[in-house]
Amino acid sequence: MVIEYGGVDGEPPEPIYFRTEYYPAGMVFPPKRQVWGELNYALQGVAEITVEGVRYLSPPQYAIWIPPDAEHDASNRRDIRYVTTYVARDLCHDLPQKPCMLELGPLLKAIHADFAERGIRHPRTEEDLRLAMVIVDRIRSARRFDHYLPVSDDPLVAPILLQLQENPGDRRSLAEFGRLVGKTERTLSRRFQERLGMSFNDWRQRLRVLAALSLLEDGHSVQAISRRLGYGNPSAFIAMFRRLTGTSPKAGRAGL
Repeated sequence: MVIEYGGVDGEPPEPIYFRTEYYPAGMVFPPKRQVWGELNYALQGVAEITVEGVRYLSPPQYAIWIPPDAEHDASNRRDIRYVTTYVARDLCHDLPQKPCMLELGPLLKAIHADFAERGIRHPRTEEDLRLAMVIVDRIRSARRFDHYLPVSDDPLVAPILLQLQENPGDRRSLAEFGRLVGKTERTLSRRFQERLGMSFNDWRQRLRVLAALSLLEDGHSVQAISRRLGYGNPSAFIAMFRRLTGTSPKAGRAGL
């Protein structure tokens, strides 16, 4: 069931506005433009936002930055809890001018958690305003990515991406995929780096993280997920998950 969200989507930032919300599966947020910047990241689930026609996916360790005036819409196929920060236009002049992914740091998340615990949406005191400005500084200095899981319509890369998306547990090597498309492993490796900005193995591991988050939310055990994603034992899966997310699958299940 699709539920269109028609509520008031936050308040104008003065100069910053924070909110933490939970939305059930099936929510759809229609396209809109806003005169302020917007930072979104998931506390639980995977955020899915389309900005200027480009779809962004972000697990809890990455945020989606939307600059002022950029058209965006969103939907969530599963339950999600996420944080939104609105930043006044006059504070955005040296923040990213294009939509992008930002790597979240512990300081930014700790300040958000503090505001949420104290129920602060508009910081008013000098102390809280200083904390809010630290968030702006963190947005400015955060490591930027075009996408967490980029896609490509390249005739060599696209069929491989499609097969992996259909089966994230596919264990075939790049050399084996190369034999299917009549190209060497070296050629495909270079094409992945050129078209996606990352290696074949890095892309596949990111895909598996997203798949694992969804399976964890659905209540599957770590053992079952590791088998489904092509790992010989749970320890190898846990090590991969921790390396890419900074936390364990158990903590990921808890939405930490």
